[in-house]
Amino acid sequence: MDIRQLNYFIAVAEYLNFTEAANHLYVAQSAVSQQIADLEEKMGVKLFHRSKRSVQLTPAGKVFLNDVIKIVKNYEAALEKARQTQSGFIGSVSVGFLNPHVKHFLPAFIKRFREQVPGVELQLNHLPSRMLKDSLESDEVDIAITLPSGLHKIPGIQMINLLSEQYKIVLHASHPLAMRTSLHLQELANEPFIIHNRYDSPVGSFDFIVQMCEDCGFTPRIVNQPRFIDTVLLLVEAEMGVAILPQCMEAYANDSLKFVDLKGVENNRIDLIAAWKRTNTNPTVPIFLEALKAFLL
Repeated sequence: MDIRQLNYFIAVAEYLNFTEAANHLYVAQSAVSQQIADLEEKMGVKLFHRSKRSVQLTPAGKVFLNDVIKIVKNYEAALEKARQTQSGFIGSVSVGFLNPHVKHFLPAFIKRFREQVPGVELQLNHLPSRMLKDSLESDEVDIAITLPSGLHKIPGIQMINLLSEQYKIVLHASHPLAMRTSLHLQELANEPFIIHNRYDSPVGSFDFIVQMCEDCGFTPRIVNQPRFIDTVLLLVEAEMGVAILPQCMEAYANDSLKFVDLKGVENNRIDLIAAWKRTNTNPTVPIFLEALKAFLL
């Protein structure tokens, strides 16, 4: 018994006429008659009463028809579901991200993606940068939305740039330089600095900030290295020092803090990228990435 025989049976049961059923199926009447005969033989059940004038379902045929219609519908639904899964429109994708950098776009993107691809389950995780890198390398996440530093060490890594933002100087509003719209980094040479802890900061950003200061002729006097980036804002608010942070952190600041442009510094930008491994076979990954690029780029 196969799905073709079941479809032939349904057509004959609908038309109660072998010729009309064959026309509907675009096959020869003899083929329909042969398939129905084979089906009855396999089942050991008579499905139709045939005469020269009419074709009628037997009681067994009527019962069988109700179940066969359900079977064929389920079969077709299963086929479509398998095709959708293979194409990536049904399934799941695990995405890890750095929270401050995605705050202004990720909620709106997730809402749109769920509307466009409702069959995909999103597993979203806010992870520290080092854990995010490790999770990508160990295949615990399919896609990482993060900073590019250090990712090149992962075999088979693929990356696309999503957006770029500037680093800014963060000052307490009462600081003498807070009224300025821009500052040269050298003007902060004697200031106490608060820098996100080297281990916990987005990979490479601690060294990047220190190097940026040294390129401007001074080594920053670091007075505190908090583990959490929002603590950097808190300590600047407490007037313990100044900081250099990505512009996205301005969304977390209150009125007592000022974000001031940096002048005269080359490469004063931080890139946000989406990264995945070339060996990842999840068919939903390219669909998610294409939707993300279309949303941002």
